[in-house]
Amino acid sequence: MHNILRMQINDSMMQVQEAWMMPFAFCTREKRWCEFAEPVNGESTQFLQEFARKYNMVIISSILERDINHGETLWNTAVIIGNHGNIIGKHRKNHIPRVGDFNESTYYMEGNTGHPVFETAYGKIAVNICYGRHHPLNWLAFGLNGAEIVFNPSATVGELSEPMWPIEARNAAIANSYFVGSINRVGTEIFPNPFTSGDGKPQHPDFGHFYGSSHFSAPDASCTPSLSRYKDGLMISDMDLNLCRQLKDKWGFRMTARYELYADTLASYLKPDFEPQVISDPLLHKKSS
Repeated sequence: MHNILRMQINDSMMQVQEAWMMPFAFCTREKRWCEFAEPVNGESTQFLQEFARKYNMVIISSILERDINHGETLWNTAVIIGNHGNIIGKHRKNHIPRVGDFNESTYYMEGNTGHPVFETAYGKIAVNICYGRHHPLNWLAFGLNGAEIVFNPSATVGELSEPMWPIEARNAAIANSYFVGSINRVGTEIFPNPFTSGDGKPQHPDFGHFYGSSHFSAPDASCTPSLSRYKDGLMISDMDLNLCRQLKDKWGFRMTARYELYADTLASYLKPDFEPQVISDPLLHKKSS
């Protein structure tokens, strides 16, 4: 039930394997899925390491990580496997949704790996996991760290987010001068026990339809056609990473941004005594005579 993207750069390949946060688990109110959690170097990673080595590919694999060294804490993690079959590193999902059926804090908390960019044989890549695509500063931080391609492995349903899907990643590619690979699964999972989500709706046995529509977006505002909304698919796309620098030179977003102003605003916002910078019309609340 995958829409899978694969990009080709200078006769080499990079593949991202889509999964819904982990290959076998779903964040329902039932926590029986925890039995599928594994360490970063677990069986799923070992299985894919062989393919990475055999086909000279960089693979991004989504797993439910069990952090053995820290009380067996669970994380939503992307493992980056190098083209020699080595583990380059990992990234843990920064933003955990609490919307509709997607109450993932039942399983894990916000990630603690920052916004890492992984320098691979085929480019500097990052992984903005699923719900993180709704946070513009998340996209920005990967760009500030030098990403040329940001993958967004997702599993999202039509009723929740489909109108946003063709917009958010494309905006991120333009604003941050990098490529974006948007990956979503297809199909509908039916669970044996109906569940509720604390939103007042009746209990139900599924999340809804995962609408696929995986695609690539480029920093020049172009994008590929999307894969199917209903069927498995594989997309292969050539990318010229020189376009990232060319668009930076053209628009100068990094040069014209006012990061010091944003930093001051954010620092102020985090303080308990924060007051919004709102200037009211002095006549707005004046009583008429």
